[in-house]
Amino acid sequence: MLKRVTAPKEVASVGIPIGKASFPSPFVSGLEYASPARGTWNIVHTGMLIPEAHEIFVCAASCLRGVVLTAAEMGAAHRFSTVEVRERNLLDGDMEELVIEGVADIIERLPKRPPVVLVYTSCVHHFAGCDLDMIYEELRCRFPDIDFADCYMNPIMRKSGMTPDQLMRSRLYMPLKQRPIRKGAVALIGSDLPNEKDNDLVRLLTENGFKIHEITACRNYEEYQEMAESEFYISTYPAAVPGGDMLSQRLGGTHVYVPFSFDCDEIERGLSRLAEVLNIPAPDFTGKREDVQQALKETLALVGNAPIAIDYTYSPRPLGLAKLLLDAGFNVQKVYLDVVTGEEKQAFEYLKSNHPALMLYPTVHASMRFLAEKEPTDVLAIGQKAAHFNNTNHFVNVVEGGGMLGYQAIFRTLALMQEAYREEKDMRDLIQIKGMGCGGCCG
Repeated sequence: MLKRVTAPKEVASVGIPIGKASFPSPFVSGLEYASPARGTWNIVHTGMLIPEAHEIFVCAASCLRGVVLTAAEMGAAHRFSTVEVRERNLLDGDMEELVIEGVADIIERLPKRPPVVLVYTSCVHHFAGCDLDMIYEELRCRFPDIDFADCYMNPIMRKSGMTPDQLMRSRLYMPLKQRPIRKGAVALIGSDLPNEKDNDLVRLLTENGFKIHEITACRNYEEYQEMAESEFYISTYPAAVPGGDMLSQRLGGTHVYVPFSFDCDEIERGLSRLAEVLNIPAPDFTGKREDVQQALKETLALVGNAPIAIDYTYSPRPLGLAKLLLDAGFNVQKVYLDVVTGEEKQAFEYLKSNHPALMLYPTVHASMRFLAEKEPTDVLAIGQKAAHFNNTNHFVNVVEGGGMLGYQAIFRTLALMQEAYREEKDMRDLIQIKGMGCGGCCG
C-alpha cells in the first residue's frame, strides 16, 4: 500500500552547539540526503582532467544514471561510455568476461584510439569477488598501446580505508610512466581546480625559477606524461596526500604536503618547510599578519553584524575559517559539515572552548531536507550548501578552495565576502551547475 510522504509538522533540529559536539563525528550516521548544491566535483569530472582519456563505467543501470548525466552536462559524452551490469551476470558468474569484452568492444568502436582508458568498476564487483587483477592484465595484453587505470564507483568505501575521493585523486597519476627526473621541475598534484597564479605557493615557485607542472594545464597526453619528470610533488588538498605518497614511491620524486589553512602559524610553517625541502630561501612574511588584521577590520566594517554561515565545500578548513572570523568579531552563526577532519581538531577544540554557541549542522542528515529556509534571508553564506540551507543570494560561490593558498587565501576570502555582501547572485541557478569550473577538462 502506498503512503503519502510529506514534511512532518515539526522537525527536530539536528544542529548542535559546538560546545556540546563530539570529535570527529558530531552527528549520528543514518539515512542521508543530498542537497541541490552540486558545485563540488565527482569522479567523472576528476577523471576527465587526464587529457585524451576515455572513461568507461561498468555498473548497474540505476548507478549509471548520475554519471551519464554528469558527462552529458559537462559536454564530455564523447569521452564517456558505459557497460551495464545485469542480474544475470551475477547469477551466471561471468562478471570478468562482461568487463573485459564490454570494455574491448567499446574501444574497438571508438573513432579514435585513446592513449588512456579509465575503467570504473563498482561495489557489485567486490560483492561478487570479481578478479579485477586478471581483468586489467587481460585488457593490457589485448591493447598494449593503451594505458589502463583502475578506478572505482564504490559507495561501500566511504566509511573505511581510502575514501573514493582519495582513491580517485591518486588514480589521476597512475598512468604516469617513469622518466629521468629533471632538476627544478615540480608538479602540483591532487587539486581539481588550477592554482591561482598569485597564491603563495605558485609565487614562491615562480620567483625561484621552478618549472611547474599541473594537470589542469596539460593540453594533451604527452604534456601530462611530462609530469613524471618532476623532482618534487606538492599537494595542498587533504584528499590528495595518499596519492602524493604513492606517486613519490612509484616514480622517485619527493612528495611535500603544504596544507590549505586560515591559520597564520600553519601557513608560515607549511611554506617554510617547503622552502627548506626545495633548498631555497624561506619566503618573507614580514607585515603579513598586520595586513591580515587590516583586511579583517575593513571587511568587518562593511558587513557589520550580518549573520554568517560557512560550509565545508568552500574549503577543507571550515572551522579554521570560522575561528579566524569569530576572533575578529564577525557574527559567524553556523558551520555546515558532516565530520570534523583530523586537520581541524585544534580549531574544533578552540571553538568548543571559546565560541561554544557556534552551531554545527550536517549536510546529509535526512532531516535537513525540511530545514532549509523557505523564505529568503540576508545571511552571508560562504559556500554553496550554506547558501542553499539559508536561502540567500548573498554568498561566496567557490568550491574546494578555488585554487587559493597561504595568506592569499585569507585576503581572497575576505574580498569575496565583501563582494557577496554588496552584490546578490542567483543562488538557485548557480548551485545546480555540477562540477563548478570543470569546463576546461572536456576537450
